[in-house]
Order: sequence, then C-alpha cells, then structure tokens
Amino acid sequence: MSSSEIARGRNVVVVGTQWGDEGKGKVVDWMTDHADGVVRFQGGHNAGHTLVIKGVKTALQLIPSGIMRDGVACYIGNGVVVDPTHLLSEIERLEKAGVEVRSRLYISESCPLILPFHVEVDKAREALRESSGSGKIGTTGKGIGPAYEDKVARRALRVQDLKHPERFAKKLKELLELHNFALTGYLNGKALEFQPIYDQAMKMAEVLKPMMADVGYMLHKAHLAGANILFEGAQGTLLDIDHGTYPYVTSSNCVAGNAAAGAGVGPQMLHYMLGITKAYTTRVGSGPFPTELEWEKEGTVGYHLSTVGQEKGTVTGRARRCGWLDAAALKRSIIINGITGLCLTKLDVLDGLAEIKMCVGYELDGRTLDILPLDGDEIAACQPVYETFPGWTESTFGVTEWDKLPLNARRYLERVQAVIGAPIDMVSTGPDREHTILLRHPYKA
Repeated sequence: MSSSEIARGRNVVVVGTQWGDEGKGKVVDWMTDHADGVVRFQGGHNAGHTLVIKGVKTALQLIPSGIMRDGVACYIGNGVVVDPTHLLSEIERLEKAGVEVRSRLYISESCPLILPFHVEVDKAREALRESSGSGKIGTTGKGIGPAYEDKVARRALRVQDLKHPERFAKKLKELLELHNFALTGYLNGKALEFQPIYDQAMKMAEVLKPMMADVGYMLHKAHLAGANILFEGAQGTLLDIDHGTYPYVTSSNCVAGNAAAGAGVGPQMLHYMLGITKAYTTRVGSGPFPTELEWEKEGTVGYHLSTVGQEKGTVTGRARRCGWLDAAALKRSIIINGITGLCLTKLDVLDGLAEIKMCVGYELDGRTLDILPLDGDEIAACQPVYETFPGWTESTFGVTEWDKLPLNARRYLERVQAVIGAPIDMVSTGPDREHTILLRHPYKA
C-alpha cells in the first residue's frame, strides 16, 4: 500500500480559550465516542477536569478524560510534568470506581518528574511573595513551575530515569542539593532528605514501568492505522506562559500549537482546533480580569454566576472570580490557536438574567481597542466596552437542539460568533455528556 492509500485518522485538539475551567473535560469525554485515543500534552495535576456521566461526578487531574470511555487508549505526552505519587493515587481511585486504567494508560518516558522538593519550593515561594508584599502568583502549590524550571535548565529527572536506579540516585543527589540550598538559604524552608525520596521513587518505579512508553511513536503508528486521536489541553490560552496575562500564568504552553511538541508528533497531524469557551468568564487566582463583576455579594449578577455555575476550582476548591464574556480576549485566543470552531459551555447559567452583557473591546488611555492587549499592566487598566442583550426566562438546561433554545439565547450566541470571527459548533447546556447541542461535529467537519 502506498503512503497516499494509508487510511490515516482524523485528529482534534481541544483547548481552553479563557483562563481555564471552561469545561474541557466534559467535552473531551463527549467526543471520545469518535476517538480511539486521548492525549494530555502539557501541564500537570494542577489541571482539573470534572466529568458528569449519568449523574455521577468524576474529577480527573492528570489522567486524560478519555479514561472514562471503555476501550479508549490514554496517553500522557512528554510535555506533561508528572508527580508519580499523585498519578498512582489517581489510578487507584479510578480503579476503586471500577475503571480499568493500567492496561490502556501510556506515559511518555520523556516526562519530567515532580518530586517533593518541587512542591516545597513552590509553596515557600508563594509564602515569601505574600509576606514581602510583592503579591502571590496564585499557583496551586503542586510543584508544577519548579519542575518545568528544571526541565528548561536541563537538569530534570524524567520518567525514564526511574528505570535506572544508579542514574536516578546520582541525578537526585545533585538536584536535591540545589533545591535544599534554595529552601534553606532563601525561602525560609527546611531541607529534605535524600533517602526517603529515593526509596519512594524506586517503589513507585516498579508500578509505573509497565505503563512507560514511546508515546510519540505510538501516536504516529496509530494515526497511520486510521485511529482518531484527541489532544486534550489543560488550563486555558490566557494562562499560557508566552501568550497569557504574564506573570499571572501557568508554566507551560496551553495553546493548540503545543499539542504537536507536547505529544511528540508533527503539526500535520492536527486537523481541527476546538476552543472551549464559557458563556461568561471566570478566573482562579491573581491577575488582571477586565470584565470581573462583584461576585461575593448576594443579589448581584456576579453572585448569580458564581453560585448557579458552582464556580469553585476542581483542584484547589478556590472560588473562581466571575464576570461577563470577554469577546475581545476571546478574539486573541481564536487567533493564537487557529480555532476551527468553538464549544460554548454553561449557557444554562445565564438563564433568568434580565440582561446579558458582552465585552467587545476596551477603552485604554483615550484609545479604543478591539482585542486584548499583550501587556499585563495595560490589561489591568482596560475599561471594558459592553454590548447589552435582553435575557431569557426559559430554561436552557439539558436542551439538545438549537431550535429549542430561547430566541434571545440564539441571538446572543449569533452575536458572539460575529464578534469573534469563529463559528460555534457545539453548545453545552449542562454538566452531563448528553447535555449538548451539536451543530457541526469536529470529527466529521
């Protein structure tokens, strides 16, 4: 068979287009009825994807959301930082719930490891920032940033090192000495001991070895064999280390283009870019947020979004800041990711509001902008320019057909499409995988 006759599969990349928490997990789970494999390509267990299947809620942090579909292969790509302790606890939790994991989970040998000293450094830095008055970044305190720093500095311990005890020990001693120096000499922390970390790592290595794999090559072969693959992003575009509201960002590239590098495949394997967007906007942690509303005061619109939307972080439980949809920020995400189509989530949260607003641009120093600026201080100074729409009293919860949405809801969504310049291909009207309106299927477009 010639290369032109090979029945290659179709692949979809799912990314968040806001500050994370857009509902990616539900969408990934819903789409795996057409996928043979799901890949996580960046981030760590600072991501939290919540799935509701037949009323049962499952929270995933590191394992791809496709694990909830029988027979779907799940891959953790090289762009992910892996805390082996957390990974094993997540596997055990899923297995107790009756989910088969180990036979279909593949972990790239090139993934950097998150070890106990990364966590301690992460927490100590945030505490130091807070005490010095310089302001916390708002990290999850799970060691993600320090682990990525070691990766970039070319000193990281990686999953493959777990297969070589002597090599692991040598690298661990060097790395621990460096981080202990920072902990005790600058961060007001305590030094960690070598032996407990090493012994625990070697114990976990025996469990992880059967799941270690050359993920990039596996994906390549699966693609050539006709498999449909779904690339699952974590966090959101506006938290991207390069393109987000720096420095209030995560430590990895959350954009669609990183699916190739973070999974070990070529960009020609990325066919459709699905952007996940809430019908409003939320943000966890610090950083500028132009459309933020008063969300802690009962009786306000922000309080409505917070309570009806149950806006608490999956990983940390922190309350999410809430505000109107920011289409000017969304436009930036559309461009960066090359979005093919959007899935708009949590439309039902807007039910019952008398009016709905959407930010279409900003006023900044006498200028009018139609797209989110690149400078964080400028973003913080932006005054949103709103368009106002009449709300609706009918319930959209669980609606599965476009024509059955309230007229005002349809008009709102049509205006969103016009402002951002990208089509809405899916609408999520509730947390369950069945609460979905499909206008164009990413695997059939």
